[in-house]
Amino acid sequence: MTNLALGPSWLDPDFLIQTFGLIGVMAIVFAESGLLIGFFLPGDSLLFTTGLLVVTDKLSQPLWLVCALISIAAVVGDQVGYLFGRKVGPALFKRPDSRLFKQENVEKAHEFFEKHGPKSLVLARFVPIIRTFTPIIAGVSRMNYGTFVMFNVIGGVLWGAGVTLLGAALGRIGWVHDNIEAMLVGIVVLSVVPIIIEVLRARSQSGKAVRSTGDAEEPQDPGRRRHAKR
Repeated sequence: MTNLALGPSWLDPDFLIQTFGLIGVMAIVFAESGLLIGFFLPGDSLLFTTGLLVVTDKLSQPLWLVCALISIAAVVGDQVGYLFGRKVGPALFKRPDSRLFKQENVEKAHEFFEKHGPKSLVLARFVPIIRTFTPIIAGVSRMNYGTFVMFNVIGGVLWGAGVTLLGAALGRIGWVHDNIEAMLVGIVVLSVVPIIIEVLRARSQSGKAVRSTGDAEEPQDPGRRRHAKR
């Protein structure tokens, strides 16, 4: 395996797998599934790359074991997120923004949860950032625990095993197998693009907010006021 230096190492699935192995993959899946600090981690590309590397003999563990352990990590991660949400409750919506926490992400996840209900726990698995905050919002909303567990398991298995198996299926294709390094480069690029888009969008909204505030505070020309009275 090669270290693809196209960005920060935590965005490089190949580097993460090479450095930390299957235990590292499980830790990242766990963090992204239910810890507030895990929303920026490359979950989808990491699982895809894991499946790809298993069938190309760059990971020694059998595919069924990899899928099982990743699914367990995903389910346990959401479980922790749910319990955290029940503990902090509505205070989560009053937490100030920081470098690793944006109130906007909580609001997006809340809207997603309100729109889709319990099935959001399955759908959110395939939406970066939203999947981190949805189980927490479920806990804040005090969703029925039995219902949460059922949809959590379904979503964890479909995402954890499903994306990994997709990578494994493509890894069996001759062209992919022969050009694995090119595939890994493409995966890293795809991991970075959504983050770049989110940063640019946030900067654009911030700029618009500053301009709107400036326009609102701009004093009116006294001459215009006198002319208006006439």
